[in-house]
Amino acid sequence: MIRFLRWRIAFLVCAAIAISYFDRQTLPVAIAAIQREIPISNTQFSQLQACFLVAYALMYAGGGKLIDALGTRAGFAWIMLWWSLACASHGLARGFAMLAVSRLLLGAGEGGGFPAATKAVAEWFPTRERSTAMGIINAGTAVGAVIAPPAISMIITGLNWRWVFFISGAIGLLWTAFWWTRYRPARSHPQLGAEERAVIREALEYSGEESRAAGEWFRLLALPQVWGLVSAKFLSDAAWYFYLFWLPKYLYDARGFDIKTVGAFAWIPYAFSGIGSLCGGWFSSELIRRGYSLNFARKAALGASAAVMPCILFLTHAPVTLALMLFSIAFFGQQSWSTLVMILPADLFPHRAVGSVAGLVGFGGAIGGAVFGMVAGYLLDHGFGYGPVFLAVGTFHVAAFFIILLSVRHVAPVRTGFLEVAA
Repeated sequence: MIRFLRWRIAFLVCAAIAISYFDRQTLPVAIAAIQREIPISNTQFSQLQACFLVAYALMYAGGGKLIDALGTRAGFAWIMLWWSLACASHGLARGFAMLAVSRLLLGAGEGGGFPAATKAVAEWFPTRERSTAMGIINAGTAVGAVIAPPAISMIITGLNWRWVFFISGAIGLLWTAFWWTRYRPARSHPQLGAEERAVIREALEYSGEESRAAGEWFRLLALPQVWGLVSAKFLSDAAWYFYLFWLPKYLYDARGFDIKTVGAFAWIPYAFSGIGSLCGGWFSSELIRRGYSLNFARKAALGASAAVMPCILFLTHAPVTLALMLFSIAFFGQQSWSTLVMILPADLFPHRAVGSVAGLVGFGGAIGGAVFGMVAGYLLDHGFGYGPVFLAVGTFHVAAFFIILLSVRHVAPVRTGFLEVAA
């Protein structure tokens, strides 16, 4: 028997999410080297990210159904196998069209990552431990993004840009093999001890009901709370995906960084994003512990996160060191915000509807990233520069916060007929 088996499962899934964020950073960090062989304009760069995000959005919304159909073990294995081969295929590209196809396939695979991770948590953790487990797993986003710039820089310097994709794809394939041999749902895992079985008794009764409400999407969309969360995520993730995909390119284009300098410094804002992921949830929980209402605790933490985001408005006039600091503050605020927005569906909706609402919210966020990425590429290719782009992203979270205030008047369970029946 293996002690604390459930926490080993959490770290295994965390590794998958880290690989996911490493893989999606391969193109943005390697873009300067790629452009020496394949001419890519800012508009085309935004189109490549749109290919990823549209496929990601569709898979994010429907990924839960796929995982239900295949099971967590087989479903996550197929998803990782798909996106690892898609990532590796970038290294075979000879032109923009092949890169676009590879990016589309990568998004289609990675969109299933978080639905699979969520179901693994439900299969292994009781309710009281799920937020901690998801915190560990979500930390993988920062781990992958922090590792990417220096690791990709080393690979390009030692080999060439194509090996970035081959190596990252190979890492995903190794994880797939390890997952296939080590993962089973808790109820059927041969190495789950009696003591831990008693601790996670609630998880052993999990039947996947939380993922089966996709048929209720049209009714859910009639609720102002759902529209508010989707709209807020559309705006805030428009900013986040711009930061995620365009930070290295901005450092190349506007600050004169080369690949080694990007590798040395671009990881810093991503590290702050990981700290923000932990701090946002902690701050809200601490307010509740001190006796404040759930409504106040969530909105105060969201408001504080949104309040730091306009600092990016000063970026284009700041020296390099201060610019990296401003990016770090924005990344911190964004991931603090994101952690809290991910919690709201569980605060507002019964278990059976949480998966569907979360899928719709994630879909809205990815589409926001795709749309604004295209706008940013157009502005940059038509001489507007980065100033107007950062002006926009500096205001998105503030606007999103006011949308949440208007649409979610009180953070408490939504009372409406079909949800009460579903619960």
